[in-house]
Amino acid sequence: MALMSGSGDYAIFVRTVELGSFASAAVETGLSPSAVSKLILRMEDRLGVKLLHRTTRRLVLTQEGETYLAHCRLILAAIETAEADVTASRGQPRGLIRVNVGTAFAKHRLIPLLPEFSARFPEITLELSITDRRIDPIADQIDVTVRVGPLGDSPLLARRIGTVERIITASPVYLERHGKPTRPSDLLHHNCLVLTGFARLAEWPMIDDGARTLIAVKGTLTCDSADALLDLAVAGYGIVRLGDFLGEEALATGALVRLLDDCHEPDAQPINALILPGRQALPRVRAFIDFLADAMAKRHI
Repeated sequence: MALMSGSGDYAIFVRTVELGSFASAAVETGLSPSAVSKLILRMEDRLGVKLLHRTTRRLVLTQEGETYLAHCRLILAAIETAEADVTASRGQPRGLIRVNVGTAFAKHRLIPLLPEFSARFPEITLELSITDRRIDPIADQIDVTVRVGPLGDSPLLARRIGTVERIITASPVYLERHGKPTRPSDLLHHNCLVLTGFARLAEWPMIDDGARTLIAVKGTLTCDSADALLDLAVAGYGIVRLGDFLGEEALATGALVRLLDDCHEPDAQPINALILPGRQALPRVRAFIDFLADAMAKRHI
């Protein structure tokens, strides 16, 4: 019976797929491109299936290759977890964590916490990706992805780390110029700032005469950045509905005031940390998520 390839072969296969070429994998591993190609050919011969389609421009996984890639990643994660557990008694968690978060959560929650995290876990390195574009954590190999709102079907493991509620707010300058809305229908006569990319956020849920209703607000500007809408509201441009953690500082200083609290539905949504399968047991990943959950709980989010 043929021997299975070692974990080093699995790692080379995974990195070849992630980097997209034998040449790039060769640079990273210290092998020649032909050596990387031959290693994967030996894998295919042993398995009796084609793992990659080779073209002049790129490598494309076959269906069997996609299945094999998923198992290779699980195997490598299991080996890393075992080694981390065995060496845990020697010191603090260590190693790299790839983290992806949205811009608003990064600015108003995560980044202020990172100095404390780094001081507590100096041997953990973070590779932080900040974007409001939806990424594929599995394809990009993101260890922890923080998402606000309902989750769809996913092979990722989810741990709830907090909750966000939405508030309606505007600056005193805007209200002085245009008046203060006192009932849901008043919003139809105001300049409301809407976050694009999420259709449900263009309709603000309200309670009017005891019945739930959705107000399809409109305004002179839409934007794909919640932070930009926050700044525009502070500048007196219009009324905005946003996550409560974005407006904390502006509300505390009086730059913004809350509106329609008596009839606005806050639409509480979970904040989840999504973890790649096999990574949840890594000490450094556990340390990061536990730290984040504890910090969020202390802020009563």
